[in-house]
Amino acid sequence: MTSLAIAANGLRKSYGDKVVLDGVDLTVPEGTVFSLLGPNGAGKTTAVKILSTLITADAGELRVGGHDLAADPQSVRAAIGVTGQFSAVDGLITGEENMLLMADLQHLSKRAGRRVTAELLERFDLVEAAKKPASTYSGGMKRRLDIAMTLVGDPRIIFLDEPTTGLDPRSRHNMWGIIRELVSDGVTVFLTTQYLEEADELADRIAVLNDGKIAAEGSAEELKRLIPGGHIRLRFTDPAAYRSAAAALREVSADDESLALQIPSDGSQRELRSVLDWLDSAGIEADELTVHTPDLDDVFFALTGSGTAAGIPNQPNQPNQPNQPKENVR
Repeated sequence: MTSLAIAANGLRKSYGDKVVLDGVDLTVPEGTVFSLLGPNGAGKTTAVKILSTLITADAGELRVGGHDLAADPQSVRAAIGVTGQFSAVDGLITGEENMLLMADLQHLSKRAGRRVTAELLERFDLVEAAKKPASTYSGGMKRRLDIAMTLVGDPRIIFLDEPTTGLDPRSRHNMWGIIRELVSDGVTVFLTTQYLEEADELADRIAVLNDGKIAAEGSAEELKRLIPGGHIRLRFTDPAAYRSAAAALREVSADDESLALQIPSDGSQRELRSVLDWLDSAGIEADELTVHTPDLDDVFFALTGSGTAAGIPNQPNQPNQPNQPKENVR
């Protein structure tokens, strides 16, 4: 059984009359990437600050790294690293000096501090810039240095609060590679991000936070299947085959100009197999079959929209079966 790096049950936090976190439940297995999404002001950073011991919760049972957050915050701090939205890098000193300062704060000996600093500067491709003031670094270099500083204490759980905000696409992709390397080494990453593509690329599980509550949680593919609009598209070059399929499949959208049919689908393997089996049993051959599913942008806008207007069912859609004569079903 996989151990949990982070477990939150009934997490609550208010500022005056403003409820920021309203009974949030989260579980993050060790050695995975967990991403918390939500609009600005949804409470993502507040959740990170609570779980990393920077502020206290109003209520909730919280465990990080196997330690009770309320009873033993010092042990939690020893197990985690935090990279916030705003860089902790001191621009007035060199990159190497920033690293050595962090080693001192971690109570490493001078020898150990220099060894760890050298290893991390090499790992994050900062050796050439190590002796230069950090103020001269590019945004991507500062972010790499920021995470390198976080790793000085060898934390097994890392909170990354919007780590790639403001980075260019190349720097962002480089950061993704760093995060993947950390996880391959067994590190757990708790990631908040404004980039939905980032969560899609990196996260094993994603939770969408809205109005202080978890609106939905699951893998990227599971979340995408919550949103209506997925479909299977069949395109034909033979007009007769197109007409036969259109006549048999009643609940489809037909495009006579391109000889294409669109069948509602949740994108699951089960539904795709059903359509393929039906085509085979009916003796109809499509020239092209493509599966279209909503992306995380669709999920985000729907789940953080206005209630029922967002069009989100309470449960994932059940697979739709093509309407066909009974004798054609295998």
